Amino acid sequence: MTGMTSSARPLLNRRLTEFGTTIFAEMSALALRTGSINLGQGFPDTDGPEEVREAAVRALRDGRGNQYPPGPGVPELRTAIAAHQERRYGLSHDPDTEVLVTAGATEAIAAALLALVEPGDEVVALEPYYDSYAACIAMAGGTRVPVTLRPHDSSFRLDLDELRAAVTDRTRLLLINTPHNPTGTVLTRGELTAIAELAVERDLLVVTDEVYEHLVFDEAEHLPLATFPGMRERTVTIGSAGKTFSFTGWKVGWITAAPGLVSAVRSAKQFLTYVSSGPFQYAVAEALALPDSYFTAFREDMLAKRNLLANGLAEAGFEVFRTAGTYFITTDIRPLGESDGFAFCRALPERCGVVAIPNAVFYDHREQGAPFVRFAFCKQTAVLEEAAARLKKPTA
Repeated sequence: MTGMTSSARPLLNRRLTEFGTTIFAEMSALALRTGSINLGQGFPDTDGPEEVREAAVRALRDGRGNQYPPGPGVPELRTAIAAHQERRYGLSHDPDTEVLVTAGATEAIAAALLALVEPGDEVVALEPYYDSYAACIAMAGGTRVPVTLRPHDSSFRLDLDELRAAVTDRTRLLLINTPHNPTGTVLTRGELTAIAELAVERDLLVVTDEVYEHLVFDEAEHLPLATFPGMRERTVTIGSAGKTFSFTGWKVGWITAAPGLVSAVRSAKQFLTYVSSGPFQYAVAEALALPDSYFTAFREDMLAKRNLLANGLAEAGFEVFRTAGTYFITTDIRPLGESDGFAFCRALPERCGVVAIPNAVFYDHREQGAPFVRFAFCKQTAVLEEAAARLKKPTA
């Protein structure tokens, strides 16, 4: 016995053949091997608020969540999510029928697409996009139709005519992400109005990934798509505790939507993780009730870090695109005499001890993203200062 199958058919489901080891795993391993500063994967290097961490410890000790929590999520968290949406955006949700807790936003995306998309359906997504989008569309048997955000006036912008042209009679769903990873774009009121009008006109469902809702900078404003006319009943809104409270390992996410949509997504979600993050759900319920001062301080801290890294990258010779939201900066490496983001990122750790991510991995049209490289600034100030100093070395 060799352990090999006798079938000539590949072991991996053919829908997933294009998805191998993620670039994040590759670059994180490279960071460890070279002792480099990892500005590739987007996770903070410090924990979030101590009172939130203590809330999780308290829940563990009190025996809350140590066994299976309710399938939709613990009532305290669902109530807190509904209160958060009402307080910040004026969106009213029934915690019992219009909120579903998930194992992070990643499961929320997977469950929503598996529930709402059938083989042959087209899903229009903004390119570049978070890598799980493509894999989840493929697992659902859908066809992804990318609409590319293109550089314009120091940021990446959506071409609304291109978006309209991408919608066909086979389009089932629009997959929107704002604030947008990796470009840092925050869609404007005008853009969101046009998206809403298109969705209503063509009777489309919308899944909107808003996990960076609390990280918007300068004059940008986060406007949930569900607040626009005709969108409340056709929109699945995705949120996450990891990005807002810097506890990414807890994997607590959620969706808010009309009852029919929540019921559909829950039907898929129950056969993925069933439930997760029991004690952490109670802690996140307390976190969502933190005063506005927490969210303001969090945003101001990230803004200072954005400015620090953006200035360092500009001084090192990169073209730096303006980040209006998220904790990522996209750069153009062509002013450095480079044009291949993959080669550049694989060489960067040896050259100056910093790890970044090539944006091309987020594109169907790889050539569109070839010269762009993403850096994360959700790190300690001293780490960012050291990274900026290393990048300014002549070898970089």
